[in-house]
Order: sequence, then structure tokens, then C-alpha cells
Amino acid sequence: MMKQWTFIFICLALGELIVAVTGLKLPASIVGMLLLTFFLKLKWIKVDAVDKAAAVLLHNMGLFFVPAGVAIICYVDVISRSFWSIIIASMVSTVVILAVTGWTHQLLRKKR
Repeated sequence: MMKQWTFIFICLALGELIVAVTGLKLPASIVGMLLLTFFLKLKWIKVDAVDKAAAVLLHNMGLFFVPAGVAIICYVDVISRSFWSIIIASMVSTVVILAVTGWTHQLLRKKR
């Protein structure tokens, strides 16, 4: 299990390094996840090498949202001023995501 966590943390550390060196405007954790996906796709890392650690992270994912939820309390005044903008942006982005997901699914289904 320790080896699995090591692979995940190496990808995260590489993401941190890439962001620090290049000044990329993406969160290092996203870059690390993209690297992990890339390594899995190229079969440099086997799925078996990270599956149990990933399952632990997925099982406890709700805990990762607690700090963000608590931080919202600090910004109630900002959120209340922008309430309708946030609601409209959320609704529009949801519709766009549904449309793009459906379009992608249809496109991939035609290729089979």
C-alpha cells in the first residue's frame, strides 16, 4: 500500500515542480492528476499499482470538501452580492456540460 501512495505523491510532487518551474496557471494538483492519467495511459504505471490508494481517496472524498464548505462562511457577504450571477453561471455551465457530455458520448458511440 505504501508503494501505491508513493506513486500518487510522486505525481503530485512532479505537478508542483512543473507549476513552479513553468509558472503554469493551473493548480499543481490538477497537473499531478494529469500526469498520473498520462502515466497510466502509457502503462508506465499499472492500475494495480495505485488502485487501493485511489479507492481510499475516493471513499473519503467528502472530507476534502469540508474546508471549502467552511471557507464559504467567511465569504457570505461576497456570495450574497453575487448570488444571482453564481446561480446563473452554475445553471448555464451545467447545461453546457450536459450537452458536451452527450455530444461526446454520441461521437464515441459512432466510432464503435
